[in-house]
Amino acid sequence: MALTKVITGVTDLNQAQSTNGLKFPTGSVFAGTPEKGMIRNDQSQSSETSSSAMQFYNGTAWKNFVNKSNIPLGSDNFNTVLYQGNGSTQAVTGTAFTPDLVWVKGRGVATSNNFFDSIRGNQRIISNSTSAQVDLNPYAPDGLPSFNSNGFNIGDNFNGDYGLNGDPSGTYGSAAGYVAWCWKAGGTAVSNTDGTITSQVSANTAAGFSIVSYTGNSSSSATVGHGLDSIPELTIFKQLSSGGTSGGYWNVYYTPSNIVGFLNETNALASNNGGTNGSVDISNMDSTKFGFLVGSSSVNNQNNNLSEYIVYAFHSVAGYSKIGSYTGNGSSTGPTIVTGFEPAWVMVKRTDNTSAWNIQDNKRNTTNPRTSVLQASSSDQEYTSSTYAINFNTNDFQIVNSDNGWNTSGGTYIYMAFAAT
Repeated sequence: MALTKVITGVTDLNQAQSTNGLKFPTGSVFAGTPEKGMIRNDQSQSSETSSSAMQFYNGTAWKNFVNKSNIPLGSDNFNTVLYQGNGSTQAVTGTAFTPDLVWVKGRGVATSNNFFDSIRGNQRIISNSTSAQVDLNPYAPDGLPSFNSNGFNIGDNFNGDYGLNGDPSGTYGSAAGYVAWCWKAGGTAVSNTDGTITSQVSANTAAGFSIVSYTGNSSSSATVGHGLDSIPELTIFKQLSSGGTSGGYWNVYYTPSNIVGFLNETNALASNNGGTNGSVDISNMDSTKFGFLVGSSSVNNQNNNLSEYIVYAFHSVAGYSKIGSYTGNGSSTGPTIVTGFEPAWVMVKRTDNTSAWNIQDNKRNTTNPRTSVLQASSSDQEYTSSTYAINFNTNDFQIVNSDNGWNTSGGTYIYMAFAAT
């Protein structure tokens, strides 16, 4: 394949000293189509030390080589905050950024997994339920009325299992308090026209996370822009305007294996085939948008006509986040999963059999082994047992249990992890 410039000045790179070196093609124009694995020196942009940047072609787009100083900090884009309920109103602080997605779970009693985001505002959806979203504004000061530069304001429980701010002596409060997992997206949503359906998107491209809102039109050729610059590896879809079997399931798509499951259930994940299993065409998802398969099941149809949807889309970012899979060995000395960073938060789901979506973090357990588990698919209170132990290490996490939800011999698992500072 011809390039606009040829490689010249090549010398033996093993020499201790040399006045020559390997010169890569420069510029951004190729005579042909670039191929995966190609490297170039893009002189049209600035790096930290010169007016160029080294790039590689990933099969879809040119990407800069990662500079360690440019890796997103976990504490700037993700954080776990613990707080005690007071049965009234309070400001929860400690995120160190303005969060766009806040996931709250009570620890000491059975309470729902509550999701709030900056696109929907004070409207609650529950990952252990198929119910439609609930606008909490009529019950003010209930719910999560605002996001702040260092956390969020939160209201009373009102009269339901909201699991947000209950008094420790009340039905939905406990001495163990609450945990809030918080992600930074892109702030106020902007209109995205990359797809045939215009979406509203709040995207943090550096951290590989976006929140997407759109209204379905039932067209099998429809596409929706997700606002990222790489293919999402894990996307979570929730229909907002209806619940139950009419469309309220939380559909989770794992792109690398083209499989789909439900965040609100413990079922095994299944092949994404456009029928009873999934309707998002993740085999053809690209770095700007996703499309749909023709499906007959309304339970997991992510493009029902005039239905509203929210999507949380993630892809791995070197040094900050990792999404992947592993195979269990059934031993208490389980597999070690290399992430390239010390994890702050890990969620694991068995894909080939029934199990919960298990979550551990570095705030509820500050030292190894991490034994305190909450589950996205359940309102159950926190489980604390060596049965669920994992270790967070400098460059990985290791499963140190043989529980079905983490490490059955031959079992297949997917995970999503975010870095500590």
